[in-house]
Amino acid sequence: MINVTLPDGSTKQINKGTTALDLAKQISEGLARNVLSAKVNGKVVDATLPINEDADVQLLTWNDLDGKATMWHSSAHLMAEAVEQLYPGVKFGIGPDIENGFYYDIDFGSYEISDKDFPKIEQKMLELAREKQQYVRKEVSKTDAEKYFAKKGDEYKLELIDGLTDGEITFYESGHFTDLCRGPHIPDTSFIKAVKLTKLAGAYWKGDEKRKQLTRIYGITFPKQKELTEYLELLEEAKKRDHRVLGKELELFTFSQNVGLGLPLWLPKGAELRERLEQYLKKVQKKAGYSPVITPHIGNVNLYKTSGHYQKYGEESFRPIKTPVDGEEFFLKPMNCPHHCEIYKSSPHSYKELPLRYAEFGTVYRYEQSGELHGLTRVRGFTQDDAHIFCTPDQIKNEFNGVIDIIQQIFKALNFNDVIIQISLRDPNNLEKYIGSDENWEKAETAIKEVAEERGLNAVIEYGEAAFYGPKMDFMVRDALGRKWQLGTIQVDYNLPERFDLSYIGADNEKHRPVMIHRAPFGSMERFVAVLIEHCGGNFPLWLTPVQAIILPISEKYQEYAEKVLNLLKNSDIRAQIDERSEKTGRKIRDAEIKKVPYMLIVGEKEADEETVSVRKHGEGDLGTMAIKDFVKLIEQNVDNLI
Repeated sequence: MINVTLPDGSTKQINKGTTALDLAKQISEGLARNVLSAKVNGKVVDATLPINEDADVQLLTWNDLDGKATMWHSSAHLMAEAVEQLYPGVKFGIGPDIENGFYYDIDFGSYEISDKDFPKIEQKMLELAREKQQYVRKEVSKTDAEKYFAKKGDEYKLELIDGLTDGEITFYESGHFTDLCRGPHIPDTSFIKAVKLTKLAGAYWKGDEKRKQLTRIYGITFPKQKELTEYLELLEEAKKRDHRVLGKELELFTFSQNVGLGLPLWLPKGAELRERLEQYLKKVQKKAGYSPVITPHIGNVNLYKTSGHYQKYGEESFRPIKTPVDGEEFFLKPMNCPHHCEIYKSSPHSYKELPLRYAEFGTVYRYEQSGELHGLTRVRGFTQDDAHIFCTPDQIKNEFNGVIDIIQQIFKALNFNDVIIQISLRDPNNLEKYIGSDENWEKAETAIKEVAEERGLNAVIEYGEAAFYGPKMDFMVRDALGRKWQLGTIQVDYNLPERFDLSYIGADNEKHRPVMIHRAPFGSMERFVAVLIEHCGGNFPLWLTPVQAIILPISEKYQEYAEKVLNLLKNSDIRAQIDERSEKTGRKIRDAEIKKVPYMLIVGEKEADEETVSVRKHGEGDLGTMAIKDFVKLIEQNVDNLI
């Protein structure tokens, strides 16, 4: 007998070799019918895999993110089986689950494929799903695996096998389809009741533009048709909120082929909105004791070799800039932190000066593949609301808490109320990805976990998501449509201070190494604005919106009075403008609604005589007539006292 501990703390004795699915049946037949996979000692596995030692066990259903991920990965296999039956001889790359669904990269050879083929693939997937095909895991030797895919003629799988060794290769079989896969998978295909293929894209094999471009098919599945219907309704709403569309309609930003892909141009209204965000954070930072710094957009290559960023981002960066001096090279900066290390190093420091908090809205550059670029969310040049705190080891928790306070204040001001906190740690099975000693990593990881525990933050722990130089706490928000976005981040770093040989003189008059905390509440200004646009559908908070009120004179006769109203509003720091077009008032109102201007002030003979304005609110309609001073009070009352 072995002992298993369930999430509620209860313990059950089961026979060695019992599966999680069998365990679920012992608890409840209803539960067993919904189990998709299991988490055993923190690792997600097949629900049909035997448990052979004492373990913590969580039974995963559709209500768990890991349960959804298991079903979506299994759905990728189901789609591959359907495609193989419809298009014999196709070859397969990789087919992982993603945040919303799955994809599979496929070499269709001479077949022509388009989204018009989706319905027949979906139909075939549902036919196969109804067969209740089991997902069967098999351990395979490298020799046998190579023989299988050599016979099948699938060079992509052979290339994947080439990097593996005996003992770490598994196949999964379902129906007539066999795939090289680590798993886990759902017990059988009957859980998949609703299917939608969503998008077709090109994807270079292994992300290499020199390799063949495969066809990537995206899809999503659900255990109920109703859930698919609701998801498709959300997709339609998401299209309306697309920041690329609204950014154009609201005249916030644009792109130019002449300037270059992935390099946004901020138009006046967008620049003003962004400037207000920056000024807001600068005020918050000033109160919290941050000092502003400015660093150049480039640096000597050796700076980034010292920091490790050259090795980490070299392939994802613009090519080095060569100067007339032989052997001298500069690099568009991929991160601001090496520059801030040099600022700290420019003068000696005592423990009495610490913590030192350097803040900068610094633009950094990464050469993202053209196929990965997407509006403002994936660009090649972006501005981080970066700050680096240099402190003593015993100041870490206090500083970390201070940054959490700032991030939570920002999210509240911008109505991001659904926040997920993630502690991102090293991958214990792939330590070569990271720099620095195990001792420093353990200290940094422990500090973050203790802060989360002391504050009562319901943080999830993810292994393998740490930065290459240190663990971090990431803040994800769910927008109005329930989509998850990573925004703010805080990172504890013992390694860069070591690589740059940073020090301070302690109370013992000896040199000590400071700890470095990296933080960015917004993350990237570009990405943050994109997420904000889609979250609020372009209806920005009143304190932030580019135009708070638009004055609509009903004819040219009232232009002079409209200008008087405009001046009074401007004197009260209300952002307003006049629609001077000779259009009918109804047309002006419709256009103001489309541009999501919060307030429309209609002025005519009555308003001019009484020195009032007739007020309409975006999305709500007529608020009645009021004196200008009362309208000013209305705006002031609706703009939160943020600081």
